[in-house]
Order: sequence, then C-alpha cells, then structure tokens
Amino acid sequence: MEPSVRQTLLLPAAMLWLACMALGAAAPNTIAAAGNAAATNAYIEADYRLVRTGTSHIPRIEAALRGVLTRVRDECPLAAQGSPQDPQSTELSDEVIGALVMAVVELDRPAGRAFVTATAHLRWSDRALTHTIQSYVAKVKALDVLAPPGLCADVRGWAASGFQTLTPATLVFSPRFMAAWVGLGELPHALARYESPQDRALAARTERLESRFTDLEAREVETWGMVMNALDLWP
Repeated sequence: MEPSVRQTLLLPAAMLWLACMALGAAAPNTIAAAGNAAATNAYIEADYRLVRTGTSHIPRIEAALRGVLTRVRDECPLAAQGSPQDPQSTELSDEVIGALVMAVVELDRPAGRAFVTATAHLRWSDRALTHTIQSYVAKVKALDVLAPPGLCADVRGWAASGFQTLTPATLVFSPRFMAAWVGLGELPHALARYESPQDRALAARTERLESRFTDLEAREVETWGMVMNALDLWP
C-alpha cells in the first residue's frame, strides 16, 4: 500500500483515538460535577420538606410535650423521690429527653421516612460530605423506627429496685436514643460549593425555618425541667 494511502487511512483512526483519550480524561470531572450538583439539589429539597413539615406542627408539638408532662404528673408523680444522682439517674434523664423527642417524632413519622427515602442513596465526590450527610440520614432513620419509652414504668421499676437497677427497657432505649438524637434539618457548609442559585435560595428558606424550631427547643428546656421535677429525678 502506498504510504500516502496508509496515512490517509490511519489519520481518522488516530484522531478518533485522541478524541477518546481526551473524553476519558474529562469525563470523570464532568460526571462528578453533575453528580454533586444533582445530589445537592435532591438533598436540599428533601431537607426543606422535612423542616417545613416540622415547623408547620409547632402548636401540636407544644401540646404533645405538655402531654408528656401531664401524664407524668397524673400517672407517676414523685416516682423517683429519694433517688441518688448517679450514672443511672443520668440514663433516666436521657430517657426523659427521649420521651419528649419521641412525642414530636410520633406526630409525623411519614415525614421522616420520606426524607430517608429521598436521601439515603445520595453520594458526593467529597467523601467527608457524604459521610456527614449519610450519618445524619441514618440517625433520622433510627429515630423514625424507635418506639417511645414507657417512662413511668421505667422510673417505677428503678425505684422498686431500691434505685440499684435500671429496667431492661431503659438500658435498651436510652443509649439507642442518645446515639440517634439529632435536630430538625442539617445543611453542612460543604454543600455550598455545589449549590445552584435556586438551591441557595431554598437553603436560606430552610435555615429561617430551622431558627423557628431552634427557638421552640430553647423554650421547651423548661418542659424537660418540669418533667424532672414532677418525677423528683436528678440528671
């Protein structure tokens, strides 16, 4: 075959090979950028829906927390009277927090499940960001499947042992709850570099809603204190 003919045939193949090499080098960065943007958008939208649902229930939440206090006052007043302040009383104090938080979770478990379904598969090229978000998602999931504690029964059980032995229910519930306890909504700062203008605007709306929930939590510290006093329990 004449050299000129061979060159004519080989040139398109060489061009195609170089093009594929260039595409192969660029594709991972392009794909990663698209994946990060899509994951960020999906997460911010899901987080907004979760926070919006929670803040829309604030009056019901306040009523539910008062309901926990009323039940303690009616069903087991001063049940821990004479108890020591020690690691066991701390675990029961954690259970009191858990009883209050689970009263809130009970108001809308479907919202938690919807959030987990929408976010559990999301991944970013930033492994630390993925770990932060997936840890949060796992905690929301753990809270969503956790049953509320039998607070009065557990405090009475502790009292019946002479304040020596916590009930098996407390020993299971308190550590599981404390490991899963998270606030409503999570927007890590590392998301910002992947946000579109629309994502940024929605994240700002979410943060404004979160501040309302933070104010509620600050107010309800008093409710926790009243439940502790009603039981005569030391943290």
